[in-house]
Amino acid sequence: MKLLVTGASGFVGQALCQHLAGLQHEVLAQSRQASSLSKDEHLAQYLCRLHADLAQIIENTSHLQGIEAVVHCAARVHQVNEANPHPLAAYREINTQATLDLAHAAARAGVRRFVFLSSVKVNGEYTLPGQAFRADQAQPQDPYGISKWEAEQGLQEIAAKTGMQFVIIRPPLVYGPGVKANFLTMMQWLNRGIPLPLGAINNRRSLVALPNFVDFIALCLTHPKAANQTFLISDQQDVSTTELLQGLGAALKRPARLTPVPQSLLELSLKALGKGGMAQRLCGDLTVDSNPATQLLGWKPPFTVQQGLQLTADHFLRP
Repeated sequence: MKLLVTGASGFVGQALCQHLAGLQHEVLAQSRQASSLSKDEHLAQYLCRLHADLAQIIENTSHLQGIEAVVHCAARVHQVNEANPHPLAAYREINTQATLDLAHAAARAGVRRFVFLSSVKVNGEYTLPGQAFRADQAQPQDPYGISKWEAEQGLQEIAAKTGMQFVIIRPPLVYGPGVKANFLTMMQWLNRGIPLPLGAINNRRSLVALPNFVDFIALCLTHPKAANQTFLISDQQDVSTTELLQGLGAALKRPARLTPVPQSLLELSLKALGKGGMAQRLCGDLTVDSNPATQLLGWKPPFTVQQGLQLTADHFLRP
């Protein structure tokens, strides 16, 4: 199968291209960065770098000729501390308009299926205990989530008018080898043995390990029942913040030094310091219902949470 993967130099894009090449798909890997695709000669024969930005692909659809499916990973990623004075416009330019322009171009070129990596932020920022997000729900709260939701809606309209199939995937936090941002900071703290006041948090969070995520994306490229569906995806093993830190500490072979500060006191303290967002991320619930992925497609995560954490820790510790 001949595929185009956008954002191929990103955290998910790199892993996805490697995985798809391992399945012997012919992968055209789009990236604005010129970098090697694989050191594995067997995989490299299935990978071709397209050093171009999205505008060039949209304007010159020759890049899309013969492509059977597109996986659109490229995006303006979510910024915890957004500095742009007009964030919604900035997100819409990349995450909404460029996505829809690419989808239009793909449909004109005869692409059969367009897989869009959206975000759980389309659903919202948190869930109530025992009430997991479902794919038929949408209540985005921030500019990033709004831009992704608008792209989803536009993509469905394009598919209805052109017959090109879509698949929308909304992942929660994705972790794995090479993870950055807050997850990397958390590993650094644990590896240094820094005590953390996070030993008594009894929340539930859905996560998805990178190898599980790319496995599911690959399935959505070919499974007939994935056509025109929206999926929420996870490791199907929700964890608390405390359990996550304990598991990651075990993977790092650096037992987590967690002080059991009462969760209510921790939340109050963070909010008093103007860090309500951090309080929500550390203490709040955010769970997703990924059962449709199992029921409709028969998918089961190849890796457990602990196996995913071990792969993440091994990469972090690599010299």
